[in-house]
Formats: sequence, structure tokens, C-alpha cells
Amino acid sequence: MHASYCTATIAAMDNAPHPYAALTPDVVLDALASAGLYGDGRLMALGSYENRVYQAVLEDGQRVVAKFYRPGRWSEEQILEEHAFAAELAAAEVPVVAPLVLQGASLHRHAGFDFAVAPWRGGRQPELDDFEVLEWLGRYLARIHNVGAARPFAQRPALDLQSFGQDPRDWLLQAGIIPLDQQNAWRAACDEALELIAASTCPSSATGRFGLKDAASIRLHGDCHPGNVLWTPVDDAGHGGPHFVDLDDARMGPAVQDLWMLLSGERRQRTLRLSALLDGYEQLRAFDRRELALIEPLRTLRLIHYSAWLARRWADPIFPVNFPWFGSSDYWRGQVGLLREQIEAMGEEPLTA
Repeated sequence: MHASYCTATIAAMDNAPHPYAALTPDVVLDALASAGLYGDGRLMALGSYENRVYQAVLEDGQRVVAKFYRPGRWSEEQILEEHAFAAELAAAEVPVVAPLVLQGASLHRHAGFDFAVAPWRGGRQPELDDFEVLEWLGRYLARIHNVGAARPFAQRPALDLQSFGQDPRDWLLQAGIIPLDQQNAWRAACDEALELIAASTCPSSATGRFGLKDAASIRLHGDCHPGNVLWTPVDDAGHGGPHFVDLDDARMGPAVQDLWMLLSGERRQRTLRLSALLDGYEQLRAFDRRELALIEPLRTLRLIHYSAWLARRWADPIFPVNFPWFGSSDYWRGQVGLLREQIEAMGEEPLTA
């Protein structure tokens, strides 16, 4: 079976044109004008799959970034919580790119789309093999978490076993997304992985392992991978370094969620990177080392959630173009292998630093 299996299955679920088909360049420029910003006609689409994001040049030469939220994903209240969190971080002088307040509001609506506008900021991904860079990132993550721990989100969800593991599994199986020749193997591996995570998150667990429910839950960036950290060179005056973008996935969860996606490579390399991150982090905030046991469970949940995310978004034309390999038997066979690797990883000793 090929990716067309996935395409046909999802197309049968929803044959309506995708909402983003209506988001033409004229609509983008008209939306900016409705917020009091007038573009000179130059637009550039930026890399974003979940939303539509454009760099626009205004008539005065200033560049801004307009983000059009995916319809139906977040409520207005949830988006405004994201904006309030960004404003809190900016007020605490944490380098985040927060939405601009235009005409008294940070969230605007035009032609059926919710959108926000932020200042344009340049930069590149940080050099994660540089321990000074990692230590710097650790300090800023601690500052984000110090603000995040001040109060909880009231509207935005939490990162938990149900929403990132069990619900995606059930939806994928019920929707018939997985090819029949891989369905049983994937279900068995997924169930085994989720049972391991559940065993360490259940208060009555006899394993004594530290689980998601044992960790303090704070407001997080939520999707702190290297692509969401922009680095600018440090000048003679000391200006530069990291700034964090895209709080779209901000939610409640354990602090380690914002650290582990900056770790990659073999175990020794991950350990060294983790040590550098925590050296910086613990200069400004205490870190519960027991949360290191959550890294592999969180990685496993992200793996399951990612497959469901791709499948749920397949009706968006940008997804088949950018993920042509998704939905094939080879893809799901690979997912079975990755889940088996995660089951082994969750049985090993956690990273230490």
C-alpha cells in the first residue's frame, strides 16, 4: 500500500475545500490593513505547517510577521492565553517574539480567520554542539519557567497520556488510517508503549517509577525544538543570543518537556548536552532531576501524536506535498520499529547530568 491509502481514507472523511484555500495574498494584505498596517505588496510565506505565516513588508519598509491560526484548532480564549503568556515573558525581559498590540488588541479577525501580527526577527538555529550556547539556552529556559510557574493556564490543555497518547491511538485506529498489513503490529507496539507510560503515571503503581502525574505542571513553551529558537551573533555590546518564537503549542506540563527536544545524538552526546543545559538552567531555577525519567515517555507520546497530527491535517494540500511518504506501509512499518525502540529505551536507566 502507498500514501494514496491515507489520502483516500481521509478524503472520504472530508471532501470540503480546505479553509486555507480562501487565504489568498489579497486576503492577507486586507487583513493587515484591517489592523492598521498597510503592506507594499511584498509577501513571503514562512515555514509553518500548523498555521499560515507570512512575512510582509509595510509601506514604510518595516517587516512584520502575520500568523493566521488554523481554523478550529484553538478557541479565542486559548489564543489570548498564549498572547498573555508571551506578554508576561516580554515584560520579564525574556527574549520572546510577542504579538503586537494593534488598535488595542493582539488578536484580530478578518474573512473568517483569527490572526496576530508580530515584529520580524532574524536569526538561525543555535549551535547545539557549543556548550556555552546550551548553557545560555538553559538560563533562558529557566527564566521562561519562572514566569510559567507563577500561575496556571485556565483554558489551554495539558500534555498528558490521554491527549498525546491514548486519544491519537484511538483516532488513528477508528479512522482506518493505518494500512491493514501494519495495523495489528502498530496497535500492539503502541498499546505496549502506552501501558508502560501508564504504569509509571498511575498513583497506585507498584513500580515506584517517577511518572507524568508526579511532576509539577507549569506553563511551557511546549514545542521547544531547535527550529523555534533563533540565534543572532553577539556583538561587542553583548547584544544577541537566543530568542524564542512560536508559543502556539504552549500548554501545561513538566519542565523537562522544554529541554529534551534540544537533545539528540548518541547517549553520551545527549548526556553532555543535558549537563550543559542544566548548568545554565540551575543558575536561575531549581530542576527536579527525577523528571529526567520522563524524557523517553515524552518522546514516545510525541511520536504517536505526530502520526495522528499528520493524518488529521492530510486534507490540507500543503501536507501531501511536504510529507509524501506518510501513510504508506513502509511509513507505518518504520513507526512500529520506532515504538519498539522506545519501549526498550523506557526500560533503560534515564539520562543523568
